This record gives sequence, structure tokens and C-alpha cells, in this order.
Amino acid sequence: MQRLMTFLGTLTSRPTAFFVVLGFAIVWFVLDRNSFDLHAVAMIAVWLMTLLIQRAEHRDSQAMHAKLDELLHAQVGASNHLTLMDEKEPEEIEQLRSAARENDGPGRQ
Repeated sequence: MQRLMTFLGTLTSRPTAFFVVLGFAIVWFVLDRNSFDLHAVAMIAVWLMTLLIQRAEHRDSQAMHAKLDELLHAQVGASNHLTLMDEKEPEEIEQLRSAARENDGPGRQ
């Protein structure tokens, strides 16, 4: 279920998702014009705005990952397994972060 949620989140950040929502709106309008009122237009607008926000967040996240990957590759002692962290599920990342905090000694912060 977790991988499905992550996959759906990534899928909604694709441009295709906009066409799916617009296609849905067109089909709705054609098949049931009477129920396609101001409420329907507002709902479609909210969906499109949500997709725009999702896409912007995904772009920012991908840019940050690319920058961090480059910094990790530039460090001599850095481990490459950290560059694959974005392929893990959020719960796995939280567990790894918690374990890393527990392993930090008193002099490391």
C-alpha cells in the first residue's frame, strides 16, 4: 500500500494528470450537461490547482535531490547508498534517520 501511495503521488506530478482531469471534465460535460454547474467547475479548478502544486513540489524535491546527490559524490568519504535514499518509502527513511540519530556520539551533532 505504501509503494502504491508513493507511485500515485509521483504519477499526479506528471503532465498527463492534467489531461486526465480535463478529459474527465469534458466527458462529464458531454454526458451530463445539466449537472455540470458552477460547483463542478469549482471542483475541476481545485483538482487542477492541486496538480499544479503537486508538480511544483515534485520539481523542487527532484532539484534538491540532484543537488544533494552531487554534493555526496563530491565528498571523498561519502557513501553512495545515500544517493538512493529517495527510492525508499517515507517510513523507511524515518527509520534510517532515527537509527542514525541514535548512533551519533555525544561529539557529533
